Amino acid sequence: MANGHPLTNVQQRDINAVLHPYTPLHKLAETGPLVMGHGKGVYLYDTQGKAYIEGMSGLWCAGLGFGDEEMIEAANEQMRTLPYYHLFGGKGMEPAIELAEKLKEIAPVPISKVFYTSSGSEANDTQVKLAWYYNNSLGRPEKKKIISRVKAYHGVTVMAASLTGLPGNHKGWDLPVDRVLHTDCPHHYRFSLEGESEAEFVARLAKSLKDMIEREGPETIAAFIAEPVMGAGGVIVPPSGYFAAIEPILREHDILIIADEVINGFGRTGNWWGSQSVGMTPTTISAAKQLTAAYAPLGAVLVPEDVYQAYVDHSAQLGSFGHGFTYGGHPVGCALGVKAIEIYQRRNIVEYVRGLTPTFEARLAKIKDHPLVGEVRSCGLVGAVEMVANKATKRSFDPAHGVGSNLAKFLEGHGAILRALGDTIAFCPPMIITEDELGELFNRFELALADTEAYVSKNGLRMV
Repeated sequence: MANGHPLTNVQQRDINAVLHPYTPLHKLAETGPLVMGHGKGVYLYDTQGKAYIEGMSGLWCAGLGFGDEEMIEAANEQMRTLPYYHLFGGKGMEPAIELAEKLKEIAPVPISKVFYTSSGSEANDTQVKLAWYYNNSLGRPEKKKIISRVKAYHGVTVMAASLTGLPGNHKGWDLPVDRVLHTDCPHHYRFSLEGESEAEFVARLAKSLKDMIEREGPETIAAFIAEPVMGAGGVIVPPSGYFAAIEPILREHDILIIADEVINGFGRTGNWWGSQSVGMTPTTISAAKQLTAAYAPLGAVLVPEDVYQAYVDHSAQLGSFGHGFTYGGHPVGCALGVKAIEIYQRRNIVEYVRGLTPTFEARLAKIKDHPLVGEVRSCGLVGAVEMVANKATKRSFDPAHGVGSNLAKFLEGHGAILRALGDTIAFCPPMIITEDELGELFNRFELALADTEAYVSKNGLRMV
């Protein structure tokens, strides 16, 4: 039964055949999956014909929405020309070359080469392997630890999930693996001391990072990885001056700075890259998601010339550069990446996002006064609403009550989709959303928030 109704045939078929990621599997047979049929613009339509505003761009990725004819035609054209080939053994393809050139052109720091993967998880997994390879090339076999952060999200491969700093990605999976460290999360609202200003908070986090490096031994630490704006950890925007405070510490000890731009990149934060929005100057960059506007799976790692030359030197020592993926640089994905960047440029998507940002911020600010809301935060067109049991003390709800997941379900009832990250609700609408559509998304969210307040009051959850 789903919402008191028998499961449809397609729902039952799904339950019988599909293993769903990030899903309470023990409840799925009872609730039934929400099965989508088609999409157009910022709207999705389920198999029963109900329309939903897709407020999360799928999984932070469908920046151009659904059914973009230019993207569809680009895929069709490439499928007719060369539907698949690879880059192994020195092979090349025009789409992979052209996309690498475009990425170099728009990168926030000087980039020499682009390595392709099929996802953001693979890109971050590759970052670790490349950092190890780089230090082996330089004769530093002990310089292998990677520093990530509490509440970071970097993917779900064994290494990427280890970099991730969320308990749900570690419990039950025997993670994290060795060589991964987690330093403090730069979330002032949640982790500051009483009376501590943002500047004092930043200084404390910088000292904590420095202490970790000295305690572990800088000669053992290869890289530091960070999302400019943290995504699945709750859309956490770092305080002003955070990266300016920590980067000199990292550079002093020759620690690579990896920017995980998988969610942030390609206009989402009001700049081409999240790094530019928060004052981060990375050594290397991971990209995916809006790289193809989600019209095909594709990820990329961007590296500078000096790092690349270390790969060349080690390849000469070993006889080859022994890393790659069957679908890394897939010609259809690369053709769609080229087209997506062309569309972002031609439609001035960065300026468009900046134009919508005041409306986005204003609607979030309006929600901030609600009795269930502890904090709202945003950067460009990505944001979050964090719900609390007590505004004054910032006390969270007991996770067992599923306040956030209930709000997400109420929202589906009102015809919109957002993502519950615990009791934080994330917003990441397609970057093509109009001001009216954005307003309607927030209207529907406010209805769901009222439903949630009623649910909390009925069950006395503030007191638990």
